[in-house]
Amino acid sequence: MGDILVDGYNVIKNNEMFKAMEIKEFSNARVLLIKQLHNKYRDTLHRVIVVFDGDGTREQVSHQDHIRIIYSCYNETADNVIKRLAAEARKDGRDVVMYSDDEEVRQAVSEHGGSPLSTRELTTKLNAAPRDVAIRSAHRQAARRIYGLDPSRKDQDEAEPYRPSQGKKKKKHRNR
Repeated sequence: MGDILVDGYNVIKNNEMFKAMEIKEFSNARVLLIKQLHNKYRDTLHRVIVVFDGDGTREQVSHQDHIRIIYSCYNETADNVIKRLAAEARKDGRDVVMYSDDEEVRQAVSEHGGSPLSTRELTTKLNAAPRDVAIRSAHRQAARRIYGLDPSRKDQDEAEPYRPSQGKKKKKHRNR
């Protein structure tokens, strides 16, 4: 079991789908990110923690759908909270995977033995088909290739065109 740390605003600002939501209202982008994280990690034992920059007098922590949400206090950045959480997790012997494109945060997490990954890698995971669906899809594609039904093959498109037979027309028999 390990910790999955997400630099919330960094993900939102570096992904087109979240950017579109951000233009309408920033809170909608946060809600969408949390909902997608829940859908992806709801059956995992990992602790999923999303960190946002906050403006409160102290750090605010809440839980929603198996996701821990942290807003930093006004004098601390989300980056510093992520660095602290990575250090605490490693001290307690937990693996850390962190999603952010911020190079300073990535370096700090890496120094603590964590695995820094990009926001693009996270959004790719969030948008991927569930594992069982992906397995069924791969099986179907393999079967289509085996039986020559692969729609991506160009030689199927160039197959011999249909030509009606040139023979005699058959007489229709009437039922008496």
